[in-house]
Amino acid sequence: MNKEAMELENEENENINDNPLSALQSIQGFLTKEEELTFMQILFSSSATIRMGNFGLSRKEVEKLLGVNGDEAFFSFLKRVNQAVSRYFKVIYDERKNQVVSLMRVPAKQARNVLNKESLAILMFIFYHQEVLQNEYTLFSQLINSFGHESLQVTRKIQANVDPLKKIGAIEIYDTNSDEEAYQLTTIGAHLFSDSFLRRYAEFSQSNQLHMEDVLRFFKRYNMNGGVPDDTLEA
Repeated sequence: MNKEAMELENEENENINDNPLSALQSIQGFLTKEEELTFMQILFSSSATIRMGNFGLSRKEVEKLLGVNGDEAFFSFLKRVNQAVSRYFKVIYDERKNQVVSLMRVPAKQARNVLNKESLAILMFIFYHQEVLQNEYTLFSQLINSFGHESLQVTRKIQANVDPLKKIGAIEIYDTNSDEEAYQLTTIGAHLFSDSFLRRYAEFSQSNQLHMEDVLRFFKRYNMNGGVPDDTLEA
């Protein structure tokens, strides 16, 4: 599986993710030739194996490819491309980061080929810490404190599970002008979890404060076992 951006969603959608390339055949009825080529450039640039950390395109780049300028034309393009490929892909615009990226919908069982449950748990914590609590970044020491007391073994394990998140573009190193490593969600990481997945987690946690033990139980219960409903990632 190519390492592209991903999003978790419900199992009932899983049966529609068997042939995402078929969605590309339908876009000609929704998009002009220029818009079709622009979408393919967004799709191409959202691959972690291509951009090496610089995922997606800026709004300026997209507008240049489209030959347009202004909100109406830009958001019209996003709306129509998402109507055409919504069963398999989602194109998002992160205004804060000024990035346009494409996400592919991937069932959670398949997502195990990209991220294990520990990496997903770390990403969920960082998502909660930054998107919910509105922290600008998350320190490595905060991950250590959340997963357990500091030790060489724990430090190495967490680092090993953080690395895949950087490789798929979900997080990036944040410069804090200190020796301690810090992480910030990217556009991909901020949109990786679908609304359905987050609702499922909220139901599971019963609106309690997020703890790592809860996160791990959540992934074990809903994503890693075959006998219960799955959500999916978008990649």
